[in-house]
Amino acid sequence: MVLVTAARDYINRMLQDISGMKVLILDSQTVSAVSVVYSQSELLQKEVFLVELVDSIYKSKESMSHLKAVYFLRPSSENIQHLRRQLANPRFGEYHLFFSNMLKDTQIHILADSDEQEVVQQVQEFYADFVAVEPYHFTLNIPSNHLYMLPAVVDPSSLQHFCDRVVDGIAAVFLALKRRPVIRYQRTSDIAKRIAQETAKLMYQQESGLFDFRRTEISPLLLILDRRDDPVTPLLNQWTYQAMVHELIGIQDNKVDLRSIGDFPKDQQEVVLSSEQDTFFKANMYENFGDIGMNIKRMVDEFQQVAKSNQSIQTIEDMARFVENYPEYKKMHGNVSKHVTLVTEMSKMVEERKLMLVSETEQELACNGGQGAAFEAVTNLLNNENVSDIDRLRLVMLYALRYEKDSPVQLMQLFNKLASRSAKYKPGLVQFLLKQAGVDKRTGDLYGNRDFMNIARNMARGLKGVENVYTQHQPLLFQTMESIIKGRLRDVDYPFLGNHFQQGRFLKDLEEAQRTAKSSSNII
Repeated sequence: MVLVTAARDYINRMLQDISGMKVLILDSQTVSAVSVVYSQSELLQKEVFLVELVDSIYKSKESMSHLKAVYFLRPSSENIQHLRRQLANPRFGEYHLFFSNMLKDTQIHILADSDEQEVVQQVQEFYADFVAVEPYHFTLNIPSNHLYMLPAVVDPSSLQHFCDRVVDGIAAVFLALKRRPVIRYQRTSDIAKRIAQETAKLMYQQESGLFDFRRTEISPLLLILDRRDDPVTPLLNQWTYQAMVHELIGIQDNKVDLRSIGDFPKDQQEVVLSSEQDTFFKANMYENFGDIGMNIKRMVDEFQQVAKSNQSIQTIEDMARFVENYPEYKKMHGNVSKHVTLVTEMSKMVEERKLMLVSETEQELACNGGQGAAFEAVTNLLNNENVSDIDRLRLVMLYALRYEKDSPVQLMQLFNKLASRSAKYKPGLVQFLLKQAGVDKRTGDLYGNRDFMNIARNMARGLKGVENVYTQHQPLLFQTMESIIKGRLRDVDYPFLGNHFQQGRFLKDLEEAQRTAKSSSNII
């Protein structure tokens, strides 16, 4: 079962068994979990006529006893307090309470004591405490992740809150999939170890009964990695469709906000990019930018043919057929307009920022040696007036990560050049990156120059050449997953927790995810 299906099933079960007109009440996190897997039209089909946020429902005191309230909330202390106050003065005829994760006994007692008018019909746990952006990808939408790079002594309570949220999200995923995993973690990362230990404690001790699912021949593997083990991938400009949109414009909960890059008609200011709802996007999300242009042209040609056929309405039968097909025609028009707009805007950015020139050097820094040529290429781009400040910073960071031990003098020259060319550059930023994610901090073979097999593979690829110089880089995650599938992931670097005697992997899911990892830079 994939994540989108699991989340949709939970929402279906919430809504379909409650007849009549409903109001769906969410919090700031469950609204994301619902929005990525359920459209507004689908909610209307389930007789949901109103969607509200739990902390804004106080604004109206109007009684709506004709509506049945369906709450879907995280089991946080804040949400429990919201419910306690709302149950004390109920506005709706019935209250159906669903929580996205495990409730504490004390929270259940608070709810029971608050329901003096006996309006609560049910209380259930539906484990959709994650945002399923794609069938094989989820996020927890935790803001300011970079703060957890800092030592724990800076803000220990905030770090604990972060760990709790991550553990809750991981637990919900495996409860939704009805599996208990074998757990491994990156040895060099304190935060990865802490999350792994707390997850193992929850699954194998505190809530072992809840995770006691029917055992399968091959157990799933939960591998907890630290983003700092591969600082290169997020610094590279991307050239596949989904990754480019996220990099250049931004995707949040499968929505793209275009208002930050220009003036657009109201219906185009925010567009949805979902592989579950958009067949063109699903087929092209991992395609290279050059291929996307040709594929969009074909889609435009097909739409023009449909539009042309709709212009020749001469009989009543033609009119009836047009009316019947109009919703599909309108949807197709919106889809064509959306993708043409996105590609047009990204093409402008690529040209204005000279991203093809920048990206070629980025890829050389990430994939190939040659320190002298790299220094010259980076220096030339730092002097190029058309290269943006953020791209200059990225280039120096990539050079520093690759040659931090080899060329301190040249590195200092690039620091000085960057400071003189980029007004926004903050001194010490590159050095901080090296302190956090430099060679002494990393576990994996980031540049393929530690392990004999990786060295041989890179030599073979160098002799054979690459099909596309802009997409030759493979994220370290791709190699890590390949090592898992082949049983070569070193125990000393990635220790086990939990019942590791049942170690295994979902081969089909891993192979699919491995293919995705090669194309996407935003998997954590």
